[in-house]
Amino acid sequence: PRQARYAGGHLLSENFSMNATQPLASPLEWDDALLLRVPPIDDDHKEIVAVLGTVVTAEDADLLPRWSALINTMQEHFDMEDGWMRMTGFAANNCHSSQHAIILRILREGEERGQAGEFAVVRQMADELGQWLPHHVESMDVSMVAHFASVGFDANTGGFTHDRPLTLQGIEGCGGGG
Repeated sequence: PRQARYAGGHLLSENFSMNATQPLASPLEWDDALLLRVPPIDDDHKEIVAVLGTVVTAEDADLLPRWSALINTMQEHFDMEDGWMRMTGFAANNCHSSQHAIILRILREGEERGQAGEFAVVRQMADELGQWLPHHVESMDVSMVAHFASVGFDANTGGFTHDRPLTLQGIEGCGGGG
């Protein structure tokens, strides 16, 4: 099988075939182990998993509309998280938001490749997204939610649980204050 590269040269799996246009088995089923106990985030994650499931099971004729729906769903979710992170002291260049931007760039490149008839690339990207998402939730999102709790941010209301002014140090990179 040929190897293919996308989004800055990331290598697709070695068992990837440029001719594989058949739907794959869903790479990710919802698992309550991914719950963060923050309903707006958990609800979005469940929706992302569901939409991803429609992508991986799509026939070629339905693949691109479903892929576009996935991009839109993820864009809305990432915009929500990124906005909350800015509100609670994350620097604009923090690695969590940067990862969101990279994933969206890759998804949009997949859309372009799909429009060029490269459905196998889109299917492989969907499979790899299903592998990436749990790791992102279990690392980046868990840390983000812990940070929200530490500064008194309530994602259910989009506000703070206290009236006192919030003194924030900009969180840069992937760690604490910077």
